[in-house]
Amino acid sequence: MKQSMTLIPTLREVPADAEIKSHQLLLRAGFMRQNSSGVYSFMPLGKKVLQKVEAIVREEMDNAGAVELLMPALQQAEFWQESGRWYTYGPELMRLKDRNNREFALGATHEEVVTSLVRDEVKSYKRLPLTVYQIQTKFRDEQRPRFGLLRGREFIMKDAYSFHANQESLDAVYENLYKAYSNVFSRCGLDFRAVIADSGAMGGKDTHEFMVLSEIGEDTIAYSDTSDYAANIEMAPVTVKYEKSSEELGSLEKVHTPGQKSIDDVASFLKTDASNLIKSLLFKVDEKYVLVLVRGDHEVNDIKVKNFYNAEIVELVDPNETKEVLGCAVGSLGPINIASYVEVIADLAVESMVNGISGANEEDYHYVNVNPDRDFNVANYIDLRFIQEGDPSPDGNGHIKFAKGIEVGHVFKLGTKYSEAMNATFLDENGRSQPMIMGCYGIGVSRTLAAVAEQFNDEKGLVWPTNLAPYQVHLIPVNMKDESQAELAEKLYGELKKQGMDVLMDDRHERAGVKFADSDLIGLPVRVTVGKKASDGIVEVKIRKTGEVLEMETVELVQKLKELLG
Repeated sequence: MKQSMTLIPTLREVPADAEIKSHQLLLRAGFMRQNSSGVYSFMPLGKKVLQKVEAIVREEMDNAGAVELLMPALQQAEFWQESGRWYTYGPELMRLKDRNNREFALGATHEEVVTSLVRDEVKSYKRLPLTVYQIQTKFRDEQRPRFGLLRGREFIMKDAYSFHANQESLDAVYENLYKAYSNVFSRCGLDFRAVIADSGAMGGKDTHEFMVLSEIGEDTIAYSDTSDYAANIEMAPVTVKYEKSSEELGSLEKVHTPGQKSIDDVASFLKTDASNLIKSLLFKVDEKYVLVLVRGDHEVNDIKVKNFYNAEIVELVDPNETKEVLGCAVGSLGPINIASYVEVIADLAVESMVNGISGANEEDYHYVNVNPDRDFNVANYIDLRFIQEGDPSPDGNGHIKFAKGIEVGHVFKLGTKYSEAMNATFLDENGRSQPMIMGCYGIGVSRTLAAVAEQFNDEKGLVWPTNLAPYQVHLIPVNMKDESQAELAEKLYGELKKQGMDVLMDDRHERAGVKFADSDLIGLPVRVTVGKKASDGIVEVKIRKTGEVLEMETVELVQKLKELLG
């Protein structure tokens, strides 16, 4: 492709609202343009990279035995109402009505649609297992779109769904697609980890996220410093063994703590450590009020609360509602003399506390010498806190460290959540009706593009891996008005294309400095410069990744490029 015939609108300055490298460089190098908050157009360069990512995804999915289809982005509300998610998915689901006042949603995901398709077409165990996938635009009304393609309102996703007659079949396909995902991200050159994860609004159990390691990642990975254990911080169990002190129990006493609201405030005021305080937070679990207790130096993990109750929705109660329910402000909450309709659960660390400190459910007052079971009742002691750096690794090997990650893929074992709700059944070997067992598998295609850009760049611009670069070779005649340069560039352009190479030729009438700066910004693997030695048949070859420069005769060029491009 000749650069004068395509659209590559490069920018010299960094856009003001672009916070991270990938967002800045994809805009500056002309790969995409923002249309509105969280919504982007992919320019020709960006589209070519997307197609290459999609080709890798398709190849690995096809090799894993999945078959491609395409489902509608506009989904009727009835399907979501059947599954129950119309009422629970939340404000991220974009809803609309047609001229006949029928309700629809723009597809955030396709469990409901694919379940309806398969239930109507597959009736016997003989047709199972079946795995289908699509690559399609998805829509989610993110409250705060940010980081360019990493958190948008419209994005491109590969979503796959498997249907099974038994758990063993699901386990086998899940493992197969887990490997396919590892292959996809390895072929994209990404530094990633597969981590144990929470299924969120999708439902189901046994899930893994594929996380690209990056300081700008919005997810925290807890990993072992000596083994391959890795989990999303929300899902990492705490295996610390707490020992109870043998000190004598003190008498419960209410003390005045004027203006002390936070754990740190109270600890400082009472001249003690945060670990001696009991932190009390009121949650609404579906329609039930639950007071969750953790040690003052720990944080409540609401995902663990949700999983313990097998709840649909877990929300921290706001300060106004908290005051209505418990009669006091958030900074004074405690578990003593709580109303009977509020259930109290506590983290395992609380069970071993002796002579602790808690809120008195009275403004500006706290209790000291608080002891669980003597002074308040706990319905259940369970692991309810976030794991911390330095805690033992849950697999028993080493200790936990943290890293930031960008989620680019997620695999779920859904079970029968959707098939039972939507009556997707099959007849087994004995002629009995059974719900299909399902799996779900997603890759953020546009997010993967951004993750690659985040990991592959330098101070001059993008540095694309060869297999994902929009073009392999950037051919630059320094001066198109120079007849020998223009003639040699045209000749090389034709020869390289005949050899099957994807070439971008900068035939613009621009200064050499502009061409070179744009070339570095775009980041193609190899640059071939046709300059002052064109009349002698000599060109300059520069490798973008290393900066190495080679000068050679044109008769050597094709072979050298084949070596460099693999």
